[in-house]
Amino acid sequence: MAGHSKWANIRFRKAAQDARRGKLFTKLIREITVAARSGGGDPASNPRLRAAVDKALAANMTRDTVDRATKRGTGELEGVEYQEVRYEGYATGGTAVLVECTTDNRNRTVSEVRHVFTKYGGHLGTDGSVAYLFTKTGVFAFGPGTDEEAVMEVAVAAGAEDVEIADDGSIEVTTTPPNFETVSIAFEEAELKPELADVLQRPSTDCPLTRDDAESVIQLVDALEDLDDVQDVFTNGSFPEEMQPAA
Repeated sequence: MAGHSKWANIRFRKAAQDARRGKLFTKLIREITVAARSGGGDPASNPRLRAAVDKALAANMTRDTVDRATKRGTGELEGVEYQEVRYEGYATGGTAVLVECTTDNRNRTVSEVRHVFTKYGGHLGTDGSVAYLFTKTGVFAFGPGTDEEAVMEVAVAAGAEDVEIADDGSIEVTTTPPNFETVSIAFEEAELKPELADVLQRPSTDCPLTRDDAESVIQLVDALEDLDDVQDVFTNGSFPEEMQPAA
């Protein structure tokens, strides 16, 4: 189906991720450890672990580092035991913010997260205050110029939920988290490489932002993602086109 372009926000997110490569390994190691603890150490039977390992190897993490992180998760090696926690709040302009963390000290983490919200004009909310605005969704984003028919054919055959083609030619394919790996493999076999492929907390509605509000939200998100315990940050903010990185 056709629709307005989400490509600007997708590129915005990707640019922000690329700018944080320095902290990437720490976050990936924690994700591998947590995934192995929750679903076992075999990527073949643990889709979450396989996705985490694939991301780590794509970021040039050594196989030895991946294996050690996996074994810490399964208990084969001693290590810090991480818990998954989620915080919810609001940023400037009424933007909903969802913060996913892995931590070995909940008190430290909530204190740091609350400090960032307060410092940048937001406030931490209660459990459930914004989570209902987001749905965990597998997302594949292709830039303008990608073969629409080829993407559509592969996505439908692999059981994707929806394919949205925007006016600028960008394509967003969505799927349920359990089917993410199947769709990902199908695109790989068809040699169709998305600009972004991830399981995200996708907002049901967007919150349009002025330039000033968008800059405040960006500062808050940047500060949150700089915290070691924060794995990912999601918002429903819709950023002005002039603030997007060049295509």
